[in-house]
Amino acid sequence: MDNTKISDISILIAEDEEKLLHSMIEYLQLFFEHIYAEKDGLSAYRTYEREKPDIIIADIHMPHLDGLSMIEKIRKGDKETKIIITTAHSDKEKLLKAIELHLVKYLVKPVQSDQLKELLFSIVDELREKKNHLYLKETFYWDKTKKKLFHDKQEIELKQKERKVLELLCSKADQTVSAIDIYNYLYEDQPERDFSSNAITSLMKRLRHKLPKESIKSNYGVGYILYTK
Repeated sequence: MDNTKISDISILIAEDEEKLLHSMIEYLQLFFEHIYAEKDGLSAYRTYEREKPDIIIADIHMPHLDGLSMIEKIRKGDKETKIIITTAHSDKEKLLKAIELHLVKYLVKPVQSDQLKELLFSIVDELREKKNHLYLKETFYWDKTKKKLFHDKQEIELKQKERKVLELLCSKADQTVSAIDIYNYLYEDQPERDFSSNAITSLMKRLRHKLPKESIKSNYGVGYILYTK
């Protein structure tokens, strides 16, 4: 990563030790643009609900609502947010509980700055990769940045028109896209060209062979739907 501050990933710090909280904020501000901080679990949970941070760093012992209880509340409806727990002691019972809550890491204080930085940067890379991927059925995914189709990290070769129509369908995943809209998108540089339903039918047939079964379905007389579920 370069020296530009990370602006697309936000962090919430929940830490009741005021001196440590300010130290963490000061350090993380060197790398992150959006940082939220709270001194107790209840306030942190409310900030989570309002701001929906990408990463949470929470102390295990906090007033009003301890770290694990706060995470339990979050995990009832959110399995995606990356959460790191910090504690002054390596408590085996709490460690086992933390594992059940799908945490990224359980860190024993004092947390080393370089260790935290390395961990956060690896999470940022993971989150960015996930945001750039549209996951289809089975282990197929569309890379929005590269505009390529992959299966188990192996690229599936697409012809130019197949790539373009898949890009359109992915941008409107789980929605019906009309055959005319597909045709106009493919030939946007040829507005005088007459619409051909046969051309679209043939193209969609070829594309279906490169995707998991039942990924693209016809909505008779209306268009096509790319299913991601």
